[in-house]
Amino acid sequence: MRKPNIAILGATGVVGREITKIVDELNIDFNEIKFLSSAKSAGTKFEFQGKEYTVEEAKPESFDNVNIVLASAGGSTSQKFAPEIVKRGGVLIDNSSAFRMEPDVPLVIAYVNDEDLRKHKGIIANPNCSTSQLMLVLKPLHEKAKIKRLIVSTYQAVSGAGLAAINELTENTKATLEGKDFENKCFKKPISFNVIPQIDIFCENGYTKEEMKVVNETKKILHLPEDLPISCTAARVPVYNGHSEAVDIEFEEEITPDEVREILKNSFGIKVIDNPDNFEYPTTRDASGVDPVFAGRIRKNLAFKNGISLWCVADNLRIGAALNTVRLCKKVIEMGLF
Repeated sequence: MRKPNIAILGATGVVGREITKIVDELNIDFNEIKFLSSAKSAGTKFEFQGKEYTVEEAKPESFDNVNIVLASAGGSTSQKFAPEIVKRGGVLIDNSSAFRMEPDVPLVIAYVNDEDLRKHKGIIANPNCSTSQLMLVLKPLHEKAKIKRLIVSTYQAVSGAGLAAINELTENTKATLEGKDFENKCFKKPISFNVIPQIDIFCENGYTKEEMKVVNETKKILHLPEDLPISCTAARVPVYNGHSEAVDIEFEEEITPDEVREILKNSFGIKVIDNPDNFEYPTTRDASGVDPVFAGRIRKNLAFKNGISLWCVADNLRIGAALNTVRLCKKVIEMGLF
């Protein structure tokens, strides 16, 4: 198997650092690796696999002889460098929203729709964090009983908005407890002891861009009909890490809660915690820092025929961003797609 030269773009950010850690954890077999960032962060030194590296400023020539680029540097940066990467024969695995809904760019969750990777023309998009954990749960259930209708409510941690948002939760909480005034900058409302029913900007239909990402990306990844009804409400909660989702699914065919538990127990990347009598159900503390998507509270939905309701939780920085990015890298190498 040919070993690629790899670059991590956005290496000094929260997700970039997590990508670096997971490249090591998953034993990605590379020939050479380089770390790229904006001019502001260039020059940063850190150790990786026993060797010291210096972060370089990303420039077009940075991608000479690079086979795979793992990018988490924001949409504008990805759009700037994507043509340069592709022109030089590299494959961009992009963590931003820049290319997700482009018709000729595969949007892929590893172990969900791997075959879509074969369609890439130099760019592969990593889905939104809240979509990513949801797909690992929905794919095996859809294969069994066919999704007819889907309603999702997300409760999203501040780490999904970056390091500044993490710091804002800490400082806002301290100020609230001390009775001091606080000017929130990352969020439209105070985040301490609060739930904010807005993530990203509002669209003309009254939904936010975050909510529409869940709708549109789910259809693209699972190859669902465009007219299949999906609705989402996304809220920001005062949790540092780990997104939670309440999921209500109506299926074409009958499926029982016990069948759902058994399917998910035997599905890749899922851990079922579902014994409410003993207060056993997944929380963000279970998920933070580990790979599985946790599922629980699996029960018959009282509003839908052939309906199931469940709760799922995952570390949004891992499965929702860095982990899937590196898993896609591993798949690209294994499938010889670079």
